[in-house]
Amino acid sequence: MRTRLLLLTDRAQLSKGRSLSRTIAECVEAGLEAVVVREHDLGPRDRRALLARVAELDGLTVISSRIVDPAAHGLHLAAHQERVDGWHGRSCHSADDVRRAVADGAAWATLSPYAATASKPGHGPPLPPDAFTDDSGIPVFALGGIDAGNTRAAVEAGAHGVAVMGAVMRAADPADVVARLLAELA
Repeated sequence: MRTRLLLLTDRAQLSKGRSLSRTIAECVEAGLEAVVVREHDLGPRDRRALLARVAELDGLTVISSRIVDPAAHGLHLAAHQERVDGWHGRSCHSADDVRRAVADGAAWATLSPYAATASKPGHGPPLPPDAFTDDSGIPVFALGGIDAGNTRAAVEAGAHGVAVMGAVMRAADPADVVARLLAELA
């Protein structure tokens, strides 16, 4: 995976009245190249429609979280999910998890929690500073508590890039946050 920024969605964190589709489109205009669509609580038809709308955005790689969908370019598996065929990544919580993901054919991994996170309070503790130093052979994205203030530190610690949800989803101007994250990754 070429991109260094993955956006994970959670429409429940958006400001009241803000559309998830519009938010993602604005983030793409700001330079976003890849999104992991979560929205596990949506019914199958509504989730499929959301993925199809988002997949129409030029230049955006759309990844479905946990649920195979024909509109998505790939699949992001939870830590506990069974291995699948096809282009996929995996959520990991240790260097050993990343090694297992590689052995199972994952093309990328998220490794969390990088820092304390408001999206999952109490999830942690944060990983030790050397958690990202293993060369796994796949891009590993730091996830959890990521914002423009710690993005560069995550990459300097060895992460390929960052995966972010809350800092973008809760922002008054999500596209501005994406632009700042990308500037830190440049």
